[in-house]
Amino acid sequence: MLTATDLARLQAEQYRHDQRNHFDIICLPKEDRLKHYGLHFAKYVGRLARTDETKSRARTLTDTALVCLSAANTLHLRLDQQSFASGLAKQIDPIRPLADAAGRFADACEKIDHLEDFLPLARQANIDVLQWVLSTAFEQSLDLNKLISERRRELAERQFYIRD
Repeated sequence: MLTATDLARLQAEQYRHDQRNHFDIICLPKEDRLKHYGLHFAKYVGRLARTDETKSRARTLTDTALVCLSAANTLHLRLDQQSFASGLAKQIDPIRPLADAAGRFADACEKIDHLEDFLPLARQANIDVLQWVLSTAFEQSLDLNKLISERRRELAERQFYIRD
């Protein structure tokens, strides 16, 4: 399980990663960024629901974690100040909590267009998506720190023309 210190570090690293590798998204207005992240969450629910998906569950879990970090930065949500349980109650369908939280995040994004209050809903949904990620990683004995670091390196290689 990631500690509060891990979450603070990962969130700061995600900000730097996004600045370097996802400037096309970072330069969007915040509302459009949130909608982009909501589409990612929906895509990941779809990946997990497919029986013939070529991307591994660990890869999808990692991608979901990265989007949670980016969304938290957009939402000015300090993940190190949130409390996360070490596990979720066993579900008949293990992706149901993710689908629920992703749906609530989409609901928040839809509220933006109607000028309705969306921030509390988006923040809680993002926390709940991350809770699902942390619990699932724990249950599957996955090292999220390692997976995130490896995935960021892979994504950075796409921007081969940028030197740090």
